[in-house]
Amino acid sequence: MKNVGDKEADVESGRFDKDRERGSKTSRIKVNNQALLSGLAYCLSSCSMILVNKYVLSSYDFNAGISLMLYQNFVSVLIVSSLSILGVISTEPLTWRLIKVWLPVNFIFVGMLVTSMFSLRYINVAMVTVLKNFTNVITAVGEMYLFKKHHDNRVWASLFLMIISAISGGITDLSFNAVGYTWQIINCFLTASYSLKLRQVMDTAKQVTISGNLNEFSMVLLNNTLSLPLGLVLIFVFNEVDYLYSTPLLRMPTFWVVMTFSGFLGLAISFTSMWFLHQTGATTYSLVGSLNKIPLSVAGIVLFHVPTSLENSASILFGLIAGVFFARAKIKDRTQS
Repeated sequence: MKNVGDKEADVESGRFDKDRERGSKTSRIKVNNQALLSGLAYCLSSCSMILVNKYVLSSYDFNAGISLMLYQNFVSVLIVSSLSILGVISTEPLTWRLIKVWLPVNFIFVGMLVTSMFSLRYINVAMVTVLKNFTNVITAVGEMYLFKKHHDNRVWASLFLMIISAISGGITDLSFNAVGYTWQIINCFLTASYSLKLRQVMDTAKQVTISGNLNEFSMVLLNNTLSLPLGLVLIFVFNEVDYLYSTPLLRMPTFWVVMTFSGFLGLAISFTSMWFLHQTGATTYSLVGSLNKIPLSVAGIVLFHVPTSLENSASILFGLIAGVFFARAKIKDRTQS
C-alpha cells in the first residue's frame, strides 16, 4: 500500500501533468493565432502593394521602377529608425558581422523588388498573379533539396495544374508582352530564392547579433537600409536619372502622396512577410500568396479595365483554383507529417 507521502506525490504529479497539458494547448493556440494573424496581415499588405505599384507605374505612366523601389525602402528606413529612436520599438545595431551574413538575402530582396516593378509595367495584375504560381513550384522544389522536405502527390498535382494554367493564360493573354513575361519569370525565381534563403539566414544572423536575437523590425531595417546603396547604383545603371530630371510627375503633390503611401505599404509588406515567414515556413508563405490572388485578380481587371477574352478569363480562374487546391494539399500534408 502507498503511504500518505506517496499519495500526495501522485496528486502533485497529476496536477503537474494537467498544467503542462493545459500550457501546451495554450501555447499551440497562441502559435496558431500568430500564424493566422500574420498571414492575414501579409495578404492585405501584399494585395495593396501590387495594386498601388501598378497604379503608379501604369496610371501615372511613371517609367522609373527602381526609383520607386528606392523611395519606398527609404520611407521604411525613416519610419523604423524614428520609432527606434523614440523607444517605441527595439532594433538590433547594424554591425559589420551582421551585414556580411545578411548581404546575400539583400541582393535577392532588391532583385525581387526591381523585377516585380518591371513586370508590373508590362503585364496586367491578373496575369501577374497567375504567373506567380511558378514561385510555388520553385519553392517546393527548393525546400525538397535544401531542407529535405517531402511533398505528397496532391501537392505535386496542384503544382502541375499551376504550370498548365500559367502557360494557357499566357497563350490567351490579349495584352501579351514578352518583355514583361520575362521579367515576371525572373521575379518568380528571385521570390522563391528570397523566401528559402531568408528562412535559412534568420537563424545564422541571430548568432552574430549583440543580443542573440533578431526581431522583425530589425530585419526590416537591415533589409531596407542595405538596399539603398544598391538601389542608387541600379538607378545609374538603368539610366533613370535623366528621366527623373525631365518628368513633370515629381512636381505634382498628389503623385508624392501616392508614392509616400506606397512607402508605408512597403514597410507593411516587409514586416508582415518576415513575421509570417517566422511563424510558418517557405512553402506555406508561398501558398498563402496563392490564395490572395483571387480578390487581387478580380480587382486588377476591374480597376485597370484590362481587356480580356473568355479563354483568358477561364485560364486565370483555372490558375486561381489550382492555387486553392495547392493550399488544401499543403494543409493536409502538414497535418499528416
